[in-house]
Amino acid sequence: MLIIAGTLHVDPSDRDRYLSGVAEVTRLARAAPGCLDFNQSADQLDPTRINVYERWESDDHLHRFRNGDGPSLELPPLRDATVCKYRVAGVEEA
Repeated sequence: MLIIAGTLHVDPSDRDRYLSGVAEVTRLARAAPGCLDFNQSADQLDPTRINVYERWESDDHLHRFRNGDGPSLELPPLRDATVCKYRVAGVEEA
């Protein structure tokens, strides 16, 4: 299992436009084979921050989705991004 997680930063006036622009990507990802979860959401405290969280069954599923035909996006520019891929060796209930 893979987890993709991190943060994006945009100008505060651009955040809603960015999130609206990726809504269709979220819908498509959640319907894609191997996608266990996919979300980009506004941070509750920082008006510039967008939280990124994805869970995929495998690299193959992730790459098939990312290399597939997705919508054409016109998004506002990112000021900063820190997003990492984590490989999960085991899962247990919290």
